[in-house]
Amino acid sequence: QVQLVESGGDLVQAGGSLSLSCAASGMIFSINAMGWYRQAPGKQRELVASIASGGSANYANSVKGRFTISRDNAKNTVYLQMNSLKPEDTAVYYCYAGVRETFYSTTYRVYWGQGTQVTISS
Repeated sequence: QVQLVESGGDLVQAGGSLSLSCAASGMIFSINAMGWYRQAPGKQRELVASIASGGSANYANSVKGRFTISRDNAKNTVYLQMNSLKPEDTAVYYCYAGVRETFYSTTYRVYWGQGTQVTISS
């Protein structure tokens, strides 16, 4: 089994910054994609940012230029630096990782974190 533990959610004022982190542990041979989704009340979960094992990243249009995703492959950890935060960024943020559990595994299984609350006050 694999566990993803997130940290960093908080309440901040608009215009402020937050940094989220998500560490994967357990039966891990390799990880391909890692990233972050978010879900605001009454809305569908949406992709915020993703990053491949080689470092190439993709962002939702709503966060481009404000958020930066990064990862430390040695620590199986993904980060999300969020700047110029807006009230509409308020949501529960979930990290995910595509994990190949053993050398003999033929697929990558997606695991999710428990979610961390980010609240931006106006």
